[in-house]
Amino acid sequence: MTDLLEQALAATDKLPPETQDVLARMILAIVEREGEVYELSEEELGSLETSLAQADRGEFATDEEVAALWTKHGL
Repeated sequence: MTDLLEQALAATDKLPPETQDVLARMILAIVEREGEVYELSEEELGSLETSLAQADRGEFATDEEVAALWTKHGL
């Protein structure tokens, strides 16, 4: 195990059990898919193209919008 992974896992000790479980599921999903190539659905591809066009135009969320999103999700 790398030092960075050990550091990241140690940092999770301070998180609530529910959050630890979410992170564990994410790690397991990544490990199970190692080497697989994810293909975007048509909907995901369209959303990505829209997002890239917005970024090209300089349309980014404000700090207040980002903070509101984090608050909405309890983060």
